[in-house]
Amino acid sequence: MDDEVEVVVAHSERATLRVGDVYLKVDADRARVDVEVQAMALAPVPTPDVLWHKPSVLALAALRGTTLGRLGGTSTGTSAAWMAAGAAIRQLHEAPLPSWNGRAGRSVVTLAEELDRECRLLVAKGLLPAELVIRNRQVAEAAFRDWTPAFTHGDLQIAHVFLDGDEVTGVIDWSEAGQGDPLYDLATFSLGHEERLGDLLAGYGGHVDLEVVRAWWALRSLLAVRWLSEHGFDPFAPGCEVDVLKSRM
Repeated sequence: MDDEVEVVVAHSERATLRVGDVYLKVDADRARVDVEVQAMALAPVPTPDVLWHKPSVLALAALRGTTLGRLGGTSTGTSAAWMAAGAAIRQLHEAPLPSWNGRAGRSVVTLAEELDRECRLLVAKGLLPAELVIRNRQVAEAAFRDWTPAFTHGDLQIAHVFLDGDEVTGVIDWSEAGQGDPLYDLATFSLGHEERLGDLLAGYGGHVDLEVVRAWWALRSLLAVRWLSEHGFDPFAPGCEVDVLKSRM
């Protein structure tokens, strides 16, 4: 039987298809594909093999193993697996810096302006109640601080890290990588899975300011709700972004 084409994710900006053991990533922003290839070449953690790369399209080999869950779903894996993920993230953050800024490297001024604009739209469009937005905007304030740049993934969702048992076999989706705030990666990975944060940080090691992690949970969720709603996703599903915001009330 011929391999079927599986649509992994698709919206107006990009799409990922799977055919057998090959993933095809198509991105309207050619520069994002170029960044992904560069970041995977520099990253000190396992990444998918690049089969070929042409303008706007990237072909990658499938990874061995499974993820530790997804946003809105039940987290899986042992404590050791979560610790292994934390150790891999630490390894990335301690690597030599890439030459460019990533999504996690936006300036405090730019980020605050973007967040305030989004908060106004969320209320004006009736997507979220004002008190929920105001409370989480207050929580998000802790993310606006000085930080030491690290090599960050920039979109380190739990579904982007594969493990086989307690071994990290690969990290995918590097198009937002670059210099940035390392706590953004930790917050993104643990978003919606606060109960596993202790295991993740045990593997990561060192001191981590939990107030800043919680601030990034609020900030990322506030910035995501409208975009997700307008691109066919459901941030109101159980355990997803809106529930993350409600948990800070």
